[in-house]
Amino acid sequence: MVIEFLKFKVTPELREKFIQKDAEIWTTALSGYPGFLSKEVWIEPNVPTEVVMIIRWATREQWKSIPTEQLDKIDAKFAQQMGKTYELIQSSEYQVRKFPQS
Repeated sequence: MVIEFLKFKVTPELREKFIQKDAEIWTTALSGYPGFLSKEVWIEPNVPTEVVMIIRWATREQWKSIPTEQLDKIDAKFAQQMGKTYELIQSSEYQVRKFPQS
């Protein structure tokens, strides 16, 4: 399993709208691709300007096989809804390690 980690800086007054539109646009689109397992949105109550998203993919190959032009279309649709109210400040990739039980 591969984890896509995204951290956004968001206008505090629009944080809930950002989360809702992300679910409507990004999550809906990504869930239709092979390998998409789940997505969580994390917020820290004391930092209203940050939103963290954890997306789980079955394999890196499946995640990275999504056509760039499709990602661009999804991103444009999201940006049209949200305007310049957010910024991606961190993007990381993690592998889930599981060890055999002895």
